[in-house]
Amino acid sequence: MADPSSYRPQPGQIPDSPGVYRFRDEHRRVIYVGKAKSLRQRLANYFQDVAGLHPRTATMVTTAASVEWTVVSTEVEALQLEYSWIKEYDPRFNVKYRDDKSYPSLAVTLNEDYPRVQVMRGPKKKGVRYFGPYAHAWAIRETVDLMLRVFPVRTCSAGVFKRSAQIGRPCLLGYIGKCSAPCVGRVTPEEHRELAEDFCDFMAGKTGTYLSRLEKQMHEAAEEMEYEKAARLRDDIGALRRAMEKNAVVLADATDADLIAVAEDELEAAVQIFHVRGGRVRGQRGWVTDKVEAVDTAGLVEHALQQLYGEETGESVPKEVLVPALPEDTPALSEWLAARRGSNVSLRIPQRGDKKALMETVHRNAQQSLALHKTKRASDLTTRSRALEEIAEALDLDGAPLRIECFDISHLQGDDVVASMVVFEDGLARKSEYRRFQIKSFAGQDDVRSMHEVVSRRFRRYLQEKLKTGEWEGDEGGAGEGLPEDDGRPKRFAYPPQLVVVDGGQPQVAAAARALAELGIDDVAVCGLAKRLEEVWLPGEDDPVVLPRTSEGLYLLQRVRDEAHRFAIQYQRSKRGKRLKAGPLDEVPGLGESRKQALVKHFGSVKKLRQATIDQICEVPGIGRKTAETVAAALAQAAPAGPAVNTATGEIIEDESPAPAGPERGSEAGSEPAFERGSEPVSAPGSERGAEK
Repeated sequence: MADPSSYRPQPGQIPDSPGVYRFRDEHRRVIYVGKAKSLRQRLANYFQDVAGLHPRTATMVTTAASVEWTVVSTEVEALQLEYSWIKEYDPRFNVKYRDDKSYPSLAVTLNEDYPRVQVMRGPKKKGVRYFGPYAHAWAIRETVDLMLRVFPVRTCSAGVFKRSAQIGRPCLLGYIGKCSAPCVGRVTPEEHRELAEDFCDFMAGKTGTYLSRLEKQMHEAAEEMEYEKAARLRDDIGALRRAMEKNAVVLADATDADLIAVAEDELEAAVQIFHVRGGRVRGQRGWVTDKVEAVDTAGLVEHALQQLYGEETGESVPKEVLVPALPEDTPALSEWLAARRGSNVSLRIPQRGDKKALMETVHRNAQQSLALHKTKRASDLTTRSRALEEIAEALDLDGAPLRIECFDISHLQGDDVVASMVVFEDGLARKSEYRRFQIKSFAGQDDVRSMHEVVSRRFRRYLQEKLKTGEWEGDEGGAGEGLPEDDGRPKRFAYPPQLVVVDGGQPQVAAAARALAELGIDDVAVCGLAKRLEEVWLPGEDDPVVLPRTSEGLYLLQRVRDEAHRFAIQYQRSKRGKRLKAGPLDEVPGLGESRKQALVKHFGSVKKLRQATIDQICEVPGIGRKTAETVAAALAQAAPAGPAVNTATGEIIEDESPAPAGPERGSEAGSEPAFERGSEPVSAPGSERGAEK
């Protein structure tokens, strides 16, 4: 591992001008390529204290053994040279997007004497017109099958075409009218090429002209009583309309645009691109990449643009490119795209309307693509086994942690403090074992104290289950752990984990380890995963365990941590929503949602319910005398809400009609959220307070 100061250029040696730089390792292999408006300023950032660099950048500069640069005259030239070098050298520390599969495109071989329509994959060829790419080849074939009625272009292979020409008899498609049969001279080469060009124009979005022409011809045929011809044209129009329906209009102004969205986490990013032509989605593709360099969303967008349009020219580069974030060198990128297209290209972020709505759809596709990619990796048995072995080796465990439990704390500024416990067995989530906790022992924000309480409660329940089954004394391996109940299901919290993971650093890890020690449990390992640098912390250690970025063990720990975080936030939001809607009727034991609604519906408001007698409350269907007494007592103890005030006139509103739950605008400070003006709130029943979820 090299010291960056050993190859740092001398002061003043680096020019203060645009350029592209390359870092090489000790074997002279290029490991990173970058560009800059000012080479001097950019390269100076790499040669500061290594401890202050991003971990990925620090790894790169310590792997490198030399740096060199090339000066260019403009930022556009720097962009072009950077793309060329990345393609040539394939540097290990540059973000490189790779398709997880080869997307098929609809291709029209205009470079042949008799153009052919076909499904084509792989690199693009000169003289071939492409449409797409599409997610599935069958989608292309369905569209082509519909359009061949109107544009009977050749679809056969070269061998079939040559054979038909030799025997003077067309193939089946020629007999059923889905090929113009140029192989036997039914149409001239010029007429067949015209059909192919019309096919391309229709696919490019110029649909109105052909539909209008066919409708006119259909009406003329009908007027001349050529009903068979009119019926055939009618069927042709229907086929074209069905082909168009497969690509619904998403942008009403018939825009030609590409929409690029990015979904990312700490280690990976997924990019989705929708190709919109003539206002319709004509193609879609996506990439997933490892974030091997310190790069934000704007940087990911820049890399995506380079890869997407680096080999494209002409109409393949659309008039508009919509992105989630603008790269740092937006003017240079726009100029580069315009040069490749041959006319101006708008590079911007959609702000409103149909384009923003479509961008949200593209982003959801990117998120699903990233989740699917992670799921595929997680579902691979070999990968999961390797991940567990790497965790065991890194944490010095006796064996692979087949059961991992992760804890996370969630709150909103100290309110509604909750915790989650998620369980992974054999590297896969066991959702039936997930548990939720409410923090009971104190109020306020203290993640360390909360973590201690939750871990204590979870393992105290485990010890209680062992005590019930007589396993407390002399239990060396837990041979009877998880004894089934009468219904055949294991008891809750009966299975101990081999590894406890907490979301946090040293303080949270110490709290969890202290909780286990206080209960006398010494056969469960503990570690913490800190979000900022993805460091793994162990109890009593001053330095973290740093797993390699490509480690499957680190990926599994991250997935466990992220799942615990998601589960905790979901519970916390649910509790917060219920608390905001809570009212005095929620405190009445045994009063469910149906009977609360019946009470409010019968009396019209909680204020009138408060004024009712016990006998009047008993008149409500389903309410007995004991329940009525309980309701009356609860409402008598609850403080009435402040009166509602008309903010325009300052008048106190006496209206008794019900209103939606929530704080009343204009009511006195400190008053309860009102279900109606001037009355107490009513809400759905909250979760059992203090109960473990």
